[in-house]
Amino acid sequence: MPDQSGRIAIVTGANSGIGYETARALAHKGATAIIACRSRQKGTDAAERIRAESPRGIVEMMHLDLADLASVRRFASAFRESYSHLDLLINNAGLMKPPQRQETADGFELLFGTNHLGHFALTGLLMDLILRTVGSRVVVLSSHTHRTGSIRFDDLQGEAAYNAVTAYAQSKLANLLFAYELQRHLKAAGSRVIVAAAHPGWTGTNLQRNYALIRWLNPLLAQRPETGGLPTLFAATAPDVQGGDYYGPGGFMELGGSPAKVRSNESSHDQAVAARLWEVSEELTGVVYADLADEAL
Repeated sequence: MPDQSGRIAIVTGANSGIGYETARALAHKGATAIIACRSRQKGTDAAERIRAESPRGIVEMMHLDLADLASVRRFASAFRESYSHLDLLINNAGLMKPPQRQETADGFELLFGTNHLGHFALTGLLMDLILRTVGSRVVVLSSHTHRTGSIRFDDLQGEAAYNAVTAYAQSKLANLLFAYELQRHLKAAGSRVIVAAAHPGWTGTNLQRNYALIRWLNPLLAQRPETGGLPTLFAATAPDVQGGDYYGPGGFMELGGSPAKVRSNESSHDQAVAARLWEVSEELTGVVYADLADEAL
């Protein structure tokens, strides 16, 4: 990884798993790593563990609940009070399988609201800082599960029929549609900001705590979080990454191995669906990417 001294990075959900290893690696390369997570205690503990290793960079915990748009706005406001630019925004946090259908503070289905809408709002609220930072990047975490997903515009919130696996797949497809559409908006505005996506393959984390079978198989088949985080770090820091790239493990079925450029499914490249999802996401969150329109002018 190139030296990250002087760079500022936000990693959502960095109190454990892939996010933690991502923040840890960036801090050891000299970055200021912001651990943005819902649990203040877990975030503080994670930051202290990294600091105890004497990294070259700075580690700070900031509270962020992606399932509460008011919290997202407070985070963005607090961040800009302390920092004037943003080099890396790594949209890592996610939920996988709640025991039953749940809603965010704003009434959205929990997985769609947290995994997609929360990150959509966060990115939009920080876009002016990203645009003014030379060499900035946004990395969006998806999953191999996006391949089974579809965007159900007639039932985005899973009110008519709910299945946690289907809802998770929809949210992970939404992550990719957002990443690619954001890159198209940035390109149209003449910006050099890079948006890339990544997925960790089969990596054992707390995300799978409600999947008994996966938890049982993890010790046998899963990568460790520090390995699963490598595609994210590659997308965030490798010098040859281009806007719209997607990275995952390069091994068998992209389940494990060293980072490699991979291909997401055709649905993730459907520009009509991406544009409609963008409009719906602006309406639902109230976050409009006005800075991109101003940049285009």
